Amino acid sequence: MMNTKPQIAVYYFPQYHPDPRNDVWHGKGWTEWELMKLARPRFEGHRQPRVPAWGYFDESDPQWAAKEIELAADSGIDAFIYDWYFYDDGPFLQDGLDKGFLQAGNRDRIKFALMWANHDWLDIHPAKALGPAPMLVSGKVNRKTFDRAVDLIIESYFSQPNYWTIDGEPYFSIYDIGALIEGLGGFAETRDALKSFRDKTIAAGFTGLHLNCVVWGIKVLQGETGVEEPESVIPQLGFSSVGSYVWVHYHYPNWGGFPLGSMRSAADRNYEVWEEFAAGYSLPYHPNVTMGWDPSPRTTQSDVFEPRGYTWTAILEDDPKIFEEALRRAKEFVMKPGCAQKIITINAWNEWTEGSYLLPDTTNGTAYTDAIRAVFGED
Repeated sequence: MMNTKPQIAVYYFPQYHPDPRNDVWHGKGWTEWELMKLARPRFEGHRQPRVPAWGYFDESDPQWAAKEIELAADSGIDAFIYDWYFYDDGPFLQDGLDKGFLQAGNRDRIKFALMWANHDWLDIHPAKALGPAPMLVSGKVNRKTFDRAVDLIIESYFSQPNYWTIDGEPYFSIYDIGALIEGLGGFAETRDALKSFRDKTIAAGFTGLHLNCVVWGIKVLQGETGVEEPESVIPQLGFSSVGSYVWVHYHYPNWGGFPLGSMRSAADRNYEVWEEFAAGYSLPYHPNVTMGWDPSPRTTQSDVFEPRGYTWTAILEDDPKIFEEALRRAKEFVMKPGCAQKIITINAWNEWTEGSYLLPDTTNGTAYTDAIRAVFGED
């Protein structure tokens, strides 16, 4: 498979282009850039607003997508894993991929894959201080929707020449396995649905389907479900690997204090998690490196900033040195002789409103993509 250099896959959050649902919820042409523009410091020393060095661009414009591809590929990133949304009433936020990335003239420089972000979509843009956030769309889908989504995935995405494959199998990740099981009606129904997905993929000419399951120890988003005994359940469902999306699924930000937590403690805890997963799962584990954590732009800026759960959590201030150290630790982890798949994921390319992004800002410039190049450009 991969003998020398690990494959680096970076999560991509496509909320920075207009979408018809957001037009209804927030107003014509709204994107999450609006929250970035409104963000303010919530405590002394808090670095907000964060300003993108490239300005507030439209990721569904293929010329901008080409610029993103150029930076990512030049930095040693192998694939974008797009957060992909598909509900019972259809898709959401697909134009960043469909109209932007897939129409870029240099798209062959980098692979792409999908992670079905099948969590509830909440009214948190911005979140109010009091009460639970209202749900706008449920992430739990029925079998009819699942089959419709699978057919679209295979026809429109797996067929693309630069879709990311592992040993010839298209990589596809699922964010909330608990929500999938609940929506489909149970364990047996989910196993049957995933088997059908694999069978359809093979019928389309592939050797198989690489199903990746995102797992976590701490529920962060309101409505996240998870499953009991995931070490047993996930392999039985037919998954090929497991991985993580973000460090705060294993180190709650407030553990290091509020309003400022400890990025160092989060890093150390996640290094432990890598070892625990490698030992506890019968499936290959893909370690995750997270750049930072600050969802405060998703809070109502006039409300008192207090610990109330997501999005009102402590901040994990990003640090290029900790990030580069984490990349080196991840590289060492996957290059061990017993590691079956040398794959590392990073959160995130552009989770601007969660304070986790590799794209250059006006403070750090390209420090984070430079770190990736420094660690993985040595091979």
